Amino acid sequence: MIRVLIVDDSIFIRTILKDTLSASPGIEIVGSASDGEEALRMIDELRPDAMTLDIEMPKVSGIELLKRLKGAEYRPKILMLSSLTSKDAEHTRLALSLGADDFMLKPQDIFRVRGLKEELVAKIRHLIEIRPAQKVSSVSDELATHVVLFGSSAGGLQQLDRVLSDLSPEMTAAVVITQHMPEGFTAALAERFNRICPLPVHESENGHLIKKGEVIVCKAGFHSVISALLTREGKTGGKIVHSTAPPVHAVRPAIDKTFSSAARTYGRNTLAVVLSGMGNDCGEGAVDVKAAGGTVFVCKEEDCLVYGMARSALKRNSVDKVLPLSDIPREVLKTVRTMEMGNV
Repeated sequence: MIRVLIVDDSIFIRTILKDTLSASPGIEIVGSASDGEEALRMIDELRPDAMTLDIEMPKVSGIELLKRLKGAEYRPKILMLSSLTSKDAEHTRLALSLGADDFMLKPQDIFRVRGLKEELVAKIRHLIEIRPAQKVSSVSDELATHVVLFGSSAGGLQQLDRVLSDLSPEMTAAVVITQHMPEGFTAALAERFNRICPLPVHESENGHLIKKGEVIVCKAGFHSVISALLTREGKTGGKIVHSTAPPVHAVRPAIDKTFSSAARTYGRNTLAVVLSGMGNDCGEGAVDVKAAGGTVFVCKEEDCLVYGMARSALKRNSVDKVLPLSDIPREVLKTVRTMEMGNV
């Protein structure tokens, strides 16, 4: 049983969180607090396994609470709840640096609050189940010759947690993740992923040369286009180019932009994986990956919150395998190794 403490100054949010989590098997709500001062007392008394934590609160804020917990005898796993503002984006990254374990965005639309169940429950479980990764001992400086692309939207964050935590440290391909997300939050997301993935994870930077065995999270607010390059030594590879071209499918970054440009750069050495998400983003990109000789996987519908993106690729007959989420890390490594052998 996972024992959870809820900390939020809004009685409405506390009620929603309590109703949602208490209805989930294996989760028990042991208490709720309206500010950080009350939460500190309850942590000491109740010793919860996990805690949801608001940022802006009276008396003692979420940030101040994290600072006080630094030297505490006991600290639960902490899930920050953030609003969609630039200020909260900065506070979220600060919270992670102060010891918060993960974060989740509060829905902007009050009518969508009840729809957060799957993500909230998954994140609480992952706080307990997914341990910090044993990081690779050294990072390659060689240009990647193979690339693994992940396209993800609604429902995809909890899937990425699982996939990245199970990635093999022997992965030699570069991994590029395009996740639909508000501006300002992908840096915090990369920091979170870096804790649970054995490979180094960072947010994309304009002009970054794509290296072997690294994971890149595409920066929100830009399309991450993968451009081909030729070094002075005659080596070929790819680099990230941030584009402010108009949104595609009403989003930026668009998965199609990254998939299609990667296919042009890496050709048959491209593996694209489509996770949960709504809409049609990734369908055209999957077509381009296949046309270039690459490989496309989609996650099976039963493991996805929303199946629009995967269905978009399936309708275009551009999918090689439909996989359970648990099989994706293993199949990714197997496919990359097959690609490498084909290039020998």
